[in-house]
Amino acid sequence: MIAGIELGGTKTVVATGTAQGDIIEEHRFPTTTPEETLGTVIEWLSERGIPNSIGIAAFGPVGIVPGRENHGKILATPKAGWAGFSLTRVLSEAFPACGLVIDTDVNAAVLAEAKIGAAAGLDDVAYITVGTGIGGGILSGGHLIHGALHPEFGHLKVPRAPGDDFRGVCPFHTDCLEGLASGPSIGDRWGKPAHELPADHAAWEMQAWYLAHGILSLLAIVSPSRVIVGGGVSQVEGLHGKINARLTEIAAGYFPPVQVEDYTVPPALGQEAGIRGALLLTAS
Repeated sequence: MIAGIELGGTKTVVATGTAQGDIIEEHRFPTTTPEETLGTVIEWLSERGIPNSIGIAAFGPVGIVPGRENHGKILATPKAGWAGFSLTRVLSEAFPACGLVIDTDVNAAVLAEAKIGAAAGLDDVAYITVGTGIGGGILSGGHLIHGALHPEFGHLKVPRAPGDDFRGVCPFHTDCLEGLASGPSIGDRWGKPAHELPADHAAWEMQAWYLAHGILSLLAIVSPSRVIVGGGVSQVEGLHGKINARLTEIAAGYFPPVQVEDYTVPPALGQEAGIRGALLLTAS
């Protein structure tokens, strides 16, 4: 049995499926404490059999480099109770003979979109999710980028939008990209959550400003052929067009990838990108 787990900050998805990213059955539920969340995952899987391989797509920061002491552990997260929790230890105890592969939720999502989604056939792709936090996954030359930790796109420092004096909400860096453009920052800045703001609200031009400047940094460093912007906040009508327009302006004709139509696009796999990517991880 092949299984996948997408562990998000607010919701968790566990599924059975194939190493090609096809879902056979899935279960979605709120992410609570580590013990309760992993307990639900283990119970659901055990009712269906013993998995041979599990792909884990986890919120970050998380240790994903094999051989390091922190491999499989959630690191310095503001999510209460999760810092230092070892996902791989708990799953290995429940399924001792099972192979485990762990990566970030956004790396899993970029893998899925590059294999079977909005960037199918491309080897250089970035996936950005905008929700409770902001994260970025990068596929470069057909390989997921890790480094000493993994990409932390949401904690880039970006230029302030003109006239924006909002302090920011990141508990670590205050006014990084996540601090200025995540879901919580929208609620604090505008007094309403993102889903209550109409598509013509000034918030979305500001979102486009910040996300376009973050994407410009990606262009300068890893030069993706396409950038996919997903997550709950990205679902407002017209946001991707606003990002493309602002990005074209600030790129100033220098970066050839931006000159293609629809450079920044929504995910083709929607809310299933992460869990399908988790299943695809089992093939690695």
